[in-house]
Amino acid sequence: MLPSSAATVPAKRRAPARVLPGFKITLGYTLMYLCLIVLIPLSALVFKTFTLTWDQFWDAVTGPRVMASYRLTFGASLIAALVNVVFGLLVAWVLVRYQFFGKKVVDALVDLPFALPTAVAGISLTALLAGNGWVGQYLEPMGIQLAFNANGIVIALIFIGLPFVVRTVQPVLEDAEKELEEAATCLGASRWQTFAHVIFPSIAPALLTGFAMAFARAIGEYGSVIFIAGNMPMISEITPLIIIGKLEQYDYAGATAVATVMLIISFILLLIINGLQTWQRRHSGAPV
Repeated sequence: MLPSSAATVPAKRRAPARVLPGFKITLGYTLMYLCLIVLIPLSALVFKTFTLTWDQFWDAVTGPRVMASYRLTFGASLIAALVNVVFGLLVAWVLVRYQFFGKKVVDALVDLPFALPTAVAGISLTALLAGNGWVGQYLEPMGIQLAFNANGIVIALIFIGLPFVVRTVQPVLEDAEKELEEAATCLGASRWQTFAHVIFPSIAPALLTGFAMAFARAIGEYGSVIFIAGNMPMISEITPLIIIGKLEQYDYAGATAVATVMLIISFILLLIINGLQTWQRRHSGAPV
């Protein structure tokens, strides 16, 4: 007896049910939302800058005060990010490798700069480090001034950038294979050799990503810095303050010109961060 045609024809596979609507609808909504929230405001910034001639633009972004603010902003951000690389790694190491009383509290405190309003952080640091503050009153008689100068700016940027390094390195340390460390120890490697040749190569991509994120975050910081910087022209004036000052003087084109320079630098940093994250995934064997 011949099998029936219904038995010989394979059953038609049903397309898996989509949790969200189809590609065209979701893509359209994504592009619309991206345009309204990001692209249109940034386009207005760039178009306003185009109202300047090239000479006017160049004068606006290379004035003496603006150049001094660039040096201070990028220099302080770089120093703060480098400090956070070292101490962020130490904090992440302690949180991952050791058990101690109050560990969960310390782990939660790492995220405090994320939740704390930046203005509150700036006021708190000023109250702590000013000449009449809790710590500053003992340091200033010794000639150490940590507030109302570049030192205060670096400290504020360290405060807001630390979580980026810790939260980037911490999961990598948690996933690290301790068997490799034990094997290195059994082969006679010292602690420093084990760290330099076994641990550090595995966490280097995450450490670089954390550094780039902390550096990018510090460049655009305003609230926590404005109270502790002193805001003295050519000395302790950051670039975001230059932009605010031009806006208060109704120099909208000049403000957008400086903001455009910062925007371009931000895009470059984002590309670097994305490249580092891709490298990190390839290095860890995760799908790109």
